Amino acid sequence: MPEQPPGVPVQLEPLVTRVLAPNPSPFTYTGTQTHIVGTTDLAVIDPGPEEPAHIEALLAAIAGRPVTAIVVTHHHRDHSPATRPLAAVTGAPIVGAAPTFVSEEGPRADAAFDRDYAPDRVLAEGDAVSGEGWTLTAIATPGHTSNHLAFALPETGALFSGDHVMGWSTSVVSPPDGDMTAYMASLEKLLGREDRVYYPGHGDLIDKPQRLVRGLLGHRRQREGQILRLLDAGAQAIPAMTARMYVGLDPRLLPAAERSVLAHLYDLRARGLVAESDEGVWARS
Repeated sequence: MPEQPPGVPVQLEPLVTRVLAPNPSPFTYTGTQTHIVGTTDLAVIDPGPEEPAHIEALLAAIAGRPVTAIVVTHHHRDHSPATRPLAAVTGAPIVGAAPTFVSEEGPRADAAFDRDYAPDRVLAEGDAVSGEGWTLTAIATPGHTSNHLAFALPETGALFSGDHVMGWSTSVVSPPDGDMTAYMASLEKLLGREDRVYYPGHGDLIDKPQRLVRGLLGHRRQREGQILRLLDAGAQAIPAMTARMYVGLDPRLLPAAERSVLAHLYDLRARGLVAESDEGVWARS
């Protein structure tokens, strides 16, 4: 993607402006991208981490205009903490994903949940918020998290895809809250839509979204096939399978890869194809 300095607004189309947060990491790429929708009154999607410089940049981009809603796709700590200071300054309600907390077993494979997230209004499939010239309609896309939402902007054919579909990497699917069965179903759901462009939470915009979604589905099916072939040769533990499947992967990303393998195994187990033969050891059924 073309380099975008943190805090500098970039207008993606007349109704959409993007501001990059200063939180780059192996899991956030160049950082979390906040999107501001509207011209006279605004929605702010995923205001990001509670970084003072980022909040100041958002307020500068808002430029005193009324904020109708602060919208959240999911409440990982790189997406939702800035809702609170932004709401305090603008008076806007926090709307979007439901607050959901689960046991965070194992090493963190992605951002932890923002446990202080408290929306004023939870949105479900088909619920909408609107302002002058814009509408944001919630689309339930569980998988990365159980409460993940995408938001369609029907006036322009854009979709704000959060972390479900990103412009630089596949999404982390980490049980127990991440669910591969739900993730695949959500991809199929998006494949049936005709959105013109995706604006993700990380990475550049996606101008051929259906092609990318088909590729993501194919990639996950390829990983599934790798797992089944490895287990055809005998029972194995997840670390050994991951090392075989992700050759050359940045070591910092290995925990996330292991969680995705676990998510695939849970999905395959639900379909009767594999079983946990001993604690942490998996085999073909």
